Amino acid sequence: MILIALNSVKLALDSYLPNDSPDSNIIYASKLIDIFFNTMFAIECLIKCLALGFVMDYGSYLRNGWNQLDFFIVVTSMIDMILGSIVDIAALRILRMLRMLRPLRVISHNVAMKLIVSALFESVGSIFNVIIVVVVVWLMFAILAINLLAGKSFYCSIGIYTYHTQYECNNAGGSWERFDSNYDNIMQAMMTLFVVSTLEGWPDVML
Repeated sequence: MILIALNSVKLALDSYLPNDSPDSNIIYASKLIDIFFNTMFAIECLIKCLALGFVMDYGSYLRNGWNQLDFFIVVTSMIDMILGSIVDIAALRILRMLRMLRPLRVISHNVAMKLIVSALFESVGSIFNVIIVVVVVWLMFAILAINLLAGKSFYCSIGIYTYHTQYECNNAGGSWERFDSNYDNIMQAMMTLFVVSTLEGWPDVML
């Protein structure tokens, strides 16, 4: 758990490393730290394989879904470490991106987190049913909004609160433009309702 926490901190600090000097001492030290963490995680994986068996027997290492996640992260990290020092190809960037999965190894080492994540996966079906109900409700109100407010979400480019009609706006030399949040079609209406329901950006829609 300590190694996973330290590795997560190191991954966060990597975003502050300079990109224009790959031969700098900081980049070199970062690579050495990556090698250390990869080696330690690989040793942990090897010890578990020796203690539990690899995959053939019931209860062996790869018979557990969480261990499969651990094994995938370790293998991709080792491939990235080995090939990264030999060749520089674009495909390796995908492997480097997979390093972001390392903090997920905390779940496999914590029983309470395993229980929570398992419960979330078990409830996906029920959550999907709730999403369908919410979308249907949004659809109903989106249809109502289209009937009441279609074609009314426009503004003048030179005076949003000054010119209220397209004729006035054009005479003043402005252009009559549509707000990003509008009720002119079903998709835009549902998206506007989503913005309002999340309370993020709703004052702009209100005004």
